[in-house]
Amino acid sequence: MTDTKSKAYRLTIRGILIAIIIVQSMVPFLGYIPLLATSLTIIHITVIVAAITLGTKDGMFIGLIWGVMTMIRAWTAPTTPLDTLIFTNPIVSVLPRVLVGLVSGLVFTVLYKRTKQFYLPTIVAAALGTLTNTVLVLGLMGLLYTGPVAEAYGTTSSGLFSVLLVVVGTNGIPEIIAAVIITPLIVRALFAATKLTPETRI
Repeated sequence: MTDTKSKAYRLTIRGILIAIIIVQSMVPFLGYIPLLATSLTIIHITVIVAAITLGTKDGMFIGLIWGVMTMIRAWTAPTTPLDTLIFTNPIVSVLPRVLVGLVSGLVFTVLYKRTKQFYLPTIVAAALGTLTNTVLVLGLMGLLYTGPVAEAYGTTSSGLFSVLLVVVGTNGIPEIIAAVIITPLIVRALFAATKLTPETRI
């Protein structure tokens, strides 16, 4: 495959994933399922797919767009009572999203170089990328907005982090399961359709 064709494929995929992130961010239930003070997230899969298919930098860029769209959504169409308070803060809304792309992209790169396999690096990258978002978002919510988040969850400030650990499990496990099932299917299809390979994105 020529370098020009490879760049064209990458540009096309990048544009499609950006469009998907924007739609998922703004249309209810396409990227988030509201649950109490937070939301069950499925939009992270798009960032992980970008990081694995196109590389770590593109994954971080798609994550950045997700974070910015999260802030816009928090101002214009909040899905939970605390959205406007919490997710207008870029430390909570943007930083974890960028790190999803960083973690999943780096994990895939390192494992693929060592194993030369597709599925194991993809599954591990999807799981760790998902966990990065869940742990950081909930952790930063609890750290920066202890009182309001504790009230929303019906607990005390001292008991909040125990509650959030439960939420990490209840939210994180379904999100990880979804990511490790869906991500390899999408990435494999993209590689097959565009003739890109893991070597071309590393």
